[in-house]
Amino acid sequence: MPVEDAHRSPSEGPIRVFVHLAENKDAERWRAGWAAGTLVGINDATPYGYGRANDLGCSVTFSKGCHEGPLSKLARYGLRAILGFDFLHAWRQRKAFAEVDVIWTHTESQYLAVAAVAKLTGTRTKIIGQTVWLFDHWFSLSWLKRTLYAGLVPRVDVLTFLSPLNLEVARKLFPGADVRFVPFGIPTETKIAPRSRPGPVRVLAIGNDRHRDWETLVAAAKAKPELSVVILSGTVAKRLVRNIPNVEVRRARHTRELMAEMEKASVLCVPLKPNLHASGITAIEEGALAGLPIVASDTGGLRAYFPEEAVRYVVPQDPMALADALLEVGRKPDEMLEMAVRAQGRMAPGGLGVDEYVRAHVLISRDLLRKADFPDEAP
Repeated sequence: MPVEDAHRSPSEGPIRVFVHLAENKDAERWRAGWAAGTLVGINDATPYGYGRANDLGCSVTFSKGCHEGPLSKLARYGLRAILGFDFLHAWRQRKAFAEVDVIWTHTESQYLAVAAVAKLTGTRTKIIGQTVWLFDHWFSLSWLKRTLYAGLVPRVDVLTFLSPLNLEVARKLFPGADVRFVPFGIPTETKIAPRSRPGPVRVLAIGNDRHRDWETLVAAAKAKPELSVVILSGTVAKRLVRNIPNVEVRRARHTRELMAEMEKASVLCVPLKPNLHASGITAIEEGALAGLPIVASDTGGLRAYFPEEAVRYVVPQDPMALADALLEVGRKPDEMLEMAVRAQGRMAPGGLGVDEYVRAHVLISRDLLRKADFPDEAP
């Protein structure tokens, strides 16, 4: 859709958008980390690129963190542990909630808190709530939390999902909800042309998501010592890699370090435990932009982003299947090059990227506001 289609008419003025994020995703802190390169990865100057909506007929403001004392922080963390969402952080933004047309959120932790504040204060501002993990573990929640959340979810005007899999769970649980699949995307301005990568296989794996399957990747490396594996993560247990010489684990402290490892790698590996929320999609998109062939576990709805012609999918939690797929990079460099080219081709206008992701939020916002102005209009 052309960019101009995402604009309100001049007579209406810009859509006033408030982006409510986690307390530690304060926009000023984000920008400082981005400018310094310590916000590791391919990122926008604004959190998750939401600020790009300013170019699409919106006026965007962000939630703010605050300087908390020990008791205040303890109270906020304690209530968050009890409720499962950060109510006090949202409560501090309540005046801003009432002064905008629509509130965007990035995870259920934010939209449940916004919905709670809206219900308590009577705020009628429209809410777009993006779900990540909630419906992966809905049935393992306590009865009390399910009851609480079931009362808050209907206050969210549109539920968005990064995967069609958790969308389908939500649709069954909340059949009256407006649910939409909005593919996540990262900035695509910088791309490295894919190249053939024959020879010894150097595997790079990155990420800290709770569904990374480091056990399976390490088992694959242990079974195939010809693989050289570098893991950039802070979530790998030291015991897991003890006495395995072909696996190196460390954190990336700067984006330059991440990009240097991308340049040296033969393949990006995204090993995943079964999930419903497109775990690993950020890493896969980063690998595609870096021109790397990608091997990923076939779970989470990732095929909605990249078809099997663009990513080499393997059965989850199968070390030998993973090892064989990684070794193909050395055996079939031309085939892997074609795969990398197709993956990078998805990162383009009309495909995947932060611009498409933000544009989807703008269009949903316009739809909500139109329905508010013309409630009796036929769909």
